[in-house]
Amino acid sequence: MEIDQLQDYCLAKKGTTQEMPFDNETLVFKVMGKMFMLLGLERWERGEPSINVKCDPQKAIELREQYDGVVTSAWHMNKTHWNTIHLNQSMTDAEVLKWIDHSYALVVAGLTKKLQAQLNTI
Repeated sequence: MEIDQLQDYCLAKKGTTQEMPFDNETLVFKVMGKMFMLLGLERWERGEPSINVKCDPQKAIELREQYDGVVTSAWHMNKTHWNTIHLNQSMTDAEVLKWIDHSYALVVAGLTKKLQAQLNTI
């Protein structure tokens, strides 16, 4: 999967913005101001593409076991809720998009009622 495909996919989601709040190397996708996906540009340029996505804690463990070495606990993130998916390995693009959708849905579900209502009007 190419980086522009990921960007287009994420930005097509309602209420999504793309930002670089931490540094010039970390691209962050947010829904209504809350992160749902991150990717490191430097790693991508080195040929080591990966993304960090939020995940239900039980599913996070299952994913790490199912895709040993491809899915790992996310570095510098809450390891209970965030996974790193190393792309272009044994996980299909469709499966990667499924986990991006899962992350987005988790973040939307955790938004305040006010923010959810705003999102529904976009």
